[in-house]
Amino acid sequence: MKRDPIYGMMAEFDTPTALLAAARRTHQAGYTKIDAYSPFPIEGLAEEIGFHNNAVALVVLICGIVGGCTGYLLQYWCDAVTYPLNIGGRPYNSWPAFIVITFELTILFGGISALLGMLALNGLPMPYHPVFNVPRFSSASKDRFFLIVFSSDKQYDPAGVRSFLEALQPRSISEVPS
Repeated sequence: MKRDPIYGMMAEFDTPTALLAAARRTHQAGYTKIDAYSPFPIEGLAEEIGFHNNAVALVVLICGIVGGCTGYLLQYWCDAVTYPLNIGGRPYNSWPAFIVITFELTILFGGISALLGMLALNGLPMPYHPVFNVPRFSSASKDRFFLIVFSSDKQYDPAGVRSFLEALQPRSISEVPS
């Protein structure tokens, strides 16, 4: 009989403090590919599961710089290269006149990249996620707290992860099929 590949092992907890303690112990045990689900934000949970990488700010910075350069170079090309008009003795490359459009394109590129970068780095849109295969996960939006250890973790061993999660005293433990 062929078995479906396993996405991970999920533990269910009753309180946010139990989830926070379990996340801390799981990360300290060396598991790096873990995630937590709760019906509301829990302060400090992201740090406990080892989530420190926020690349959206870098994406916004780079795209903002590209937008500013694009705005400036477009105006320079139009005014100094393609259609050079000497109006009132003004130089062709009059950078003070270019400030407004340069600023606006910096904000435009930064704002659009913030939205698209956030969606891309979060893996959205995601119409299907394997955690929804666990029947009890429907309580994650109401009053339950879940911690998952992904099977892609280098320390993942189904029996070892199950015994480790049982030591955390969760309400239940479930295998998450892919």
